[in-house]
Amino acid sequence: MKQKKKQDKSAADRIFYITTMFCAFLVLVIMCGFFVQLFIHSFPAIKKFGFTFLVSGEWDPVRNIYGAASAIYGTAITTIIAMAIAVPLSFLIALFLVEMAHPVLSRIIGQAIELLAAIPSIIYGMWGLFVFVPFMQNYVGPFLADTLKLKWLPLFQGPCTGFGLLTAGIVLAFMVLPFISAVMRDVFKMVPPVLKESAYGCGATTWEVTFDVTMKYGMQGLLGAVFLGLGRAVGETMAVLFIIGNTPRISASLFESGTTISATLANNFAESSGVFQSVLLELGLVLLAITFLIQIAAQFWLNMVRRKFGGNI
Repeated sequence: MKQKKKQDKSAADRIFYITTMFCAFLVLVIMCGFFVQLFIHSFPAIKKFGFTFLVSGEWDPVRNIYGAASAIYGTAITTIIAMAIAVPLSFLIALFLVEMAHPVLSRIIGQAIELLAAIPSIIYGMWGLFVFVPFMQNYVGPFLADTLKLKWLPLFQGPCTGFGLLTAGIVLAFMVLPFISAVMRDVFKMVPPVLKESAYGCGATTWEVTFDVTMKYGMQGLLGAVFLGLGRAVGETMAVLFIIGNTPRISASLFESGTTISATLANNFAESSGVFQSVLLELGLVLLAITFLIQIAAQFWLNMVRRKFGGNI
């Protein structure tokens, strides 16, 4: 009887092992399938345009001339703006909620942040179109160019219509901020209280405890939050589509309209065919490759941080 129970348990363990292994490998198969299918369907464009496709900024479907540089440039600029705004703000928000705010206030603001993270991107896009674009045109643009006298800089030259790279980057920052803030808050909460209490007992200030104890302990988690927001910003479509202007150009001015990879795909894929469709699929392959490289860089960086700081998150 006991032998039979052992055999049944062993069989159940094997079934469970096979099931979990299948689920794990299924993720790998799906990821490889994405790359393979995109490469196969984009091969006509790769064969026709070659490496020039990645470095050319000209986009003219009428003459069958395509270049991805303007879309890659727009994706990079809007992402950089978004992360430059969202990361420090998220850090300060998380620090306030965990270290300084009253528990009731911390809970209320924390729930509000989680609600912001649940808002669909198209709502951000509509808000950006009807509220933030006029605000940029009437207030922020004139303030930067005329009040602060920054129009001599290439970054702020030209008229500010409200649509453009700067507007898209700021709205993206609003979108990724809740995600980064929520993760950073959880990282701060996971720091053992005894570590912080010991530091305070030695006379350390809140600033010193934050940077010498909390950040060192949770460095991996903080960087994970940053890369989570980065991945969201790179692939965002609908919000950017509403407010970036959707013009395939490379301009030094942040007031100028532009486009991103995801916005270009959303704008053109429905009416594409032939070589044009293959070009768009190659753009999708480029976006997937960028996302994949970001994840590799994230893992490499986290490993470096683990060796340097000995983070435990």
